[in-house]
Amino acid sequence: MTFRLYPLLVLICLLHGSEGVCPPMCICVSDTAGCSSCGLTKLPQSLPTYSVILDLSHNYLSWLGVGSFKKMPKLEKLLLTHNELVSLDEGVFTNASSLRYLDLSSNKLRVVEQHYFQGLWKLEELLLFNNKITQLEAGMLNGLSSLKKAYFSLNQITYFPFFSITDHSHPFMSMLDLSSNRLSRLPWVDVKALPMLVQRGLYLHNNSLICDCSMYSVFWHWDLRGYETLRDFTEEHTCTIYGNTRSFVRFLRQPRFFRNCTVEKPMSLPVTVFLSKLTVTEGEMVRLDCETSLSSRDLSFAWLTPSTGYITQTSINDTLMSLFPNGTLDIQATKINDSGLYVCTAQDMKHALNATREVNVTVVLPQTETFNTGYTTLIACMLSLLSIFVYLYLTPCRCSCCTQPGPRSVFSSSRRSHHRSQSSKCVVFMEPMLTEENTEWPPKS
Repeated sequence: MTFRLYPLLVLICLLHGSEGVCPPMCICVSDTAGCSSCGLTKLPQSLPTYSVILDLSHNYLSWLGVGSFKKMPKLEKLLLTHNELVSLDEGVFTNASSLRYLDLSSNKLRVVEQHYFQGLWKLEELLLFNNKITQLEAGMLNGLSSLKKAYFSLNQITYFPFFSITDHSHPFMSMLDLSSNRLSRLPWVDVKALPMLVQRGLYLHNNSLICDCSMYSVFWHWDLRGYETLRDFTEEHTCTIYGNTRSFVRFLRQPRFFRNCTVEKPMSLPVTVFLSKLTVTEGEMVRLDCETSLSSRDLSFAWLTPSTGYITQTSINDTLMSLFPNGTLDIQATKINDSGLYVCTAQDMKHALNATREVNVTVVLPQTETFNTGYTTLIACMLSLLSIFVYLYLTPCRCSCCTQPGPRSVFSSSRRSHHRSQSSKCVVFMEPMLTEENTEWPPKS
């Protein structure tokens, strides 16, 4: 019997080993493998294949080879911050397409090449701040169609390929951090052509921008729209006069330097943003229009919703939502989780124009009945008090049919009491009581 079970045990061991075991220097809990601050100079040979989160931060990793994570198809969050990484080989993330969060901050990367993030079409957040990056290849973000946030701050970047970010290539992108770099002159035409959500979340403070009218015109319009990226870092937005780093202007605080610039005319790309608020009751139908300043008949519309994400006429598959050719969005029966900011982008491909409409929708619960048990309890208490007052203060009946009891004599009552006490042989002590003047009790014989 033992010899028959031996091959089965060997097979079980092989299968268990094929899934990868937790390295002795790491801590593996549930779907998380923590190998932070373990002094690693290279990746462990075996890692749990079922891991969703892998923490390799605060080590001494300087290189990642081809297919470093190919045995981890479920990996969604990878932390590689505070290492010594200088470059990444092509195909590093092969078979790791489930990755959503990648942290490569605080390393020694100098160039972000085009092949670094190939296959990561589910990636939502990319952190590359605090490296030594001086060059970004034009196609480095190609294929990252789910990307929402990208952090490139605290580097030495002098040029960024803004033209590579469009509504079609990055429909969900809402934040691009390029602060604290060495950007001096930007292609403002490409910057103005960025999707509205990217412009709203573009951080450019603490750079070496050269003061000119093109630069000031863009920031003037952003400030007019109240973008938080400017208002939160007003003092940090500076530009240098003729490239002299010692002469700088806080152009959001000192606009007089640009008094000769023409900024009143509307920008051609993009145009006005329409804002509105709407409050509805849960279960009601809502119709959101996409009215913008564009008047062309050949417009394409896309909505970014808080519950279903990015939708177009070709991609919508929700039975509770309908998108009409004129851009109107219908929600058949609203729910609480439908609350949030709805952003409609209208595009005029012929004239290269786009405009945005934003609607802040708040869904509230239906109002309950105003008459409840609290009011009934209060009324019952008031009726009870009224009954008590009636009983205490109403005058008793004095009609002829009511017989009034005659006055009782104190003496006769006292005598009966005294007689009763004598017969029952009980002693009763009574205090003297004066009934009239010069009257004593008991009377003298």
